[in-house]
Amino acid sequence: MGLLLRGYLALTDAGIYWPDEIYQSLEPAHRLVFGYGLLPWEFVEGARSWALPGLVAGVWEVLRAVGLGTSRVAVPALKLLFALVGVATAGATWRLARASGASPLGAAVGACAFALAAPAIYFAPRAMSETACALPATLGLALALDPKGGRTRRLTGAALLVVSVFLRLQCGLFCAGLLAILAGRALRSAERRWRPLAETTAVLAVGALLFGLFDRLTWGSWFHSARVYMRFNLVEGKASAWGTEGALYYVTHLFTSMPLLSVAALALVCLGAARAKGLTLLALAFLLLHSAIPHKELRFVFPLLPLGFALAGLGVDRLTGRARRWGVLALAIPAVCSAASLHRLTFGDLGAYPGRGGTSAFDDFGAINRLLLQAGAQPALCGLFVSAHLAWTGGDTYLHREVPLYGGGRPPPSARSFNYAIVDAARAATAGMHAVARDGTFALVKRFDGPCEPDPSYSWRLP
Repeated sequence: MGLLLRGYLALTDAGIYWPDEIYQSLEPAHRLVFGYGLLPWEFVEGARSWALPGLVAGVWEVLRAVGLGTSRVAVPALKLLFALVGVATAGATWRLARASGASPLGAAVGACAFALAAPAIYFAPRAMSETACALPATLGLALALDPKGGRTRRLTGAALLVVSVFLRLQCGLFCAGLLAILAGRALRSAERRWRPLAETTAVLAVGALLFGLFDRLTWGSWFHSARVYMRFNLVEGKASAWGTEGALYYVTHLFTSMPLLSVAALALVCLGAARAKGLTLLALAFLLLHSAIPHKELRFVFPLLPLGFALAGLGVDRLTGRARRWGVLALAIPAVCSAASLHRLTFGDLGAYPGRGGTSAFDDFGAINRLLLQAGAQPALCGLFVSAHLAWTGGDTYLHREVPLYGGGRPPPSARSFNYAIVDAARAATAGMHAVARDGTFALVKRFDGPCEPDPSYSWRLP
């Protein structure tokens, strides 16, 4: 069910939750593969690693090699891949619960709760670092923390945590937490076995060097993306320009996005915490550190969800007899209800856009993106204007034509700079414009046959 719901969203929802799902992954990847695309400031100044766009570019390069490199195929295919990653993360949740001591039943209930949680489904098909890193982070912790796993599994888990850091820098908290848990185990053991900690530290250290080297090869200096990102967010505090929230923001919106499920999961986490104190403290530290940062978005704590549901699975096992059956139902029924109510999610439930709290969280700007696909198929297209800020569109990822793209933040220099436009459909009809296609309240209109006036000052930088 989790796979079907994620796949359905991947194929039907062309909307945008936040511009990062386009401009931190798809658009830079499009530029790598096809040679053009709008560049946000992060990929001008180097505040992001090229790891995630590089992986996306690899997928698209394969599709292009077999003749499937059009946006109509490449974008849904990439979203489906992320949907599969989301379902695989549910499997990793099962592994983490088992490694922490849960029974097969308890682990399965926790994993299914993640698979059916509304926010987990909603974010899964979106090409964001938070959804991408959750799988290697969860599976890495599962392998590295398994007391019966042995040396190979532990070091493989540490390597997967390194991968998660490449995808999202904040996953370094999981690396630090893993070392703290292994140190605690060494101190509690009679033999004081420090070798597991030393070997894991060595793997993470090598991973850190590889991260720095990757930045050196892609940005020109060691740890460039990490340094620029941390300076921007922690030193200069510029992320607050996109809004600040109170300390209880994540707790509040984890509840509003899955009310019954969050209450049931929290109760079971409290029961299971004693069986996995290290994992519980790690999850709590991840939540508290994110809560201390003024700029907050619910997606930032997405990697926390698998840990929480794994701990909830442990909580099921703390119950016995008939109480255990009720514990299973107490988590399973709210999980099914959460999935069933997925279509009712609003931006207010997800803690986004205070002025649009009652607006559906689905297919926002989707009409514009589908019309971008239509515009890209017009043979005479030489310039396009969109009546929205370009950051809230699918950019060249959807347009897939190397022509000037104008809109909010980048007005055209003249009326002859573009021969097609995506505008309000009613206004276009009143003005007598020829509508090539229509989607919702927007229409793709043709203004003239072309050619367009050249725009020598056109910049591919996202305004």
